[in-house]
Amino acid sequence: MNYDNILVAKENAIATITINRPTKLNALNVITIQELHHAFNTLELDASTRVIILTGTGEKAFVAGADIAEFAHFSVEEGAQLAAQGQELLFDFVEKLRTPVIAAVNGFALGGGLELAMACHFRVASDNAKMGLPEVSLGVIPGYGGTQRLPQLIGKGRAMEMIMTAGMITADDAYRVGLVNHVVPQAELLTFCQGIAERILKNSPVAISQAIKAVNANFKDGVNGYETEIKSFGKCFGTEDFKEGTTAFLEKRKAEFKGN
Repeated sequence: MNYDNILVAKENAIATITINRPTKLNALNVITIQELHHAFNTLELDASTRVIILTGTGEKAFVAGADIAEFAHFSVEEGAQLAAQGQELLFDFVEKLRTPVIAAVNGFALGGGLELAMACHFRVASDNAKMGLPEVSLGVIPGYGGTQRLPQLIGKGRAMEMIMTAGMITADDAYRVGLVNHVVPQAELLTFCQGIAERILKNSPVAISQAIKAVNANFKDGVNGYETEIKSFGKCFGTEDFKEGTTAFLEKRKAEFKGN
């Protein structure tokens, strides 16, 4: 499929999705969210895709926010529908993917941009990145999961301050509070993320997908994360990857995982 607002490239089982709206600082609009959903879904169904890196075009912005012009005149019902559809199509969808997703945060990640980065399984930031949830300065609140994921990642107090002040934090501050895993020079961002992806490729895709499921379960109301871990742990024993991994260990050789 040809996309208008994103670019998709793939090499050695690592796919890179680039949000490509440079004149809008890669802001999310309805079409971009739909295209991202399609791209993530297509890559998820492709067994040869083992890791996905998500980034934005240029050095200025990962995603500078949502496209405000699209919803400035929405009604109460339309606003709620916008948030519900966005969460289902993209933000929750990405979080639940079995394929690991790394956010390569280059430049501004504001509003929906930070929410999208937080939906990814972890984040790496360029040293010029700035992050924030400025929605209350527009008379609204984060609607794509920001009020839920930010406290999970950095704690309730810090999240409350970021949301209430509508302020931005630097990449170094984001690293200090645990919002990003690494901070690297802008020019090295994608190479660094690809290096992490290559390390992931050495491991069992089946085990990784079960690990994602188990970790996510801890943050869902009414779900016992320990029970999910036990079930996921048990499922691994029925896979060819488990047989290969344990056999390779005992034979003192490198495992060759097939993902089944």
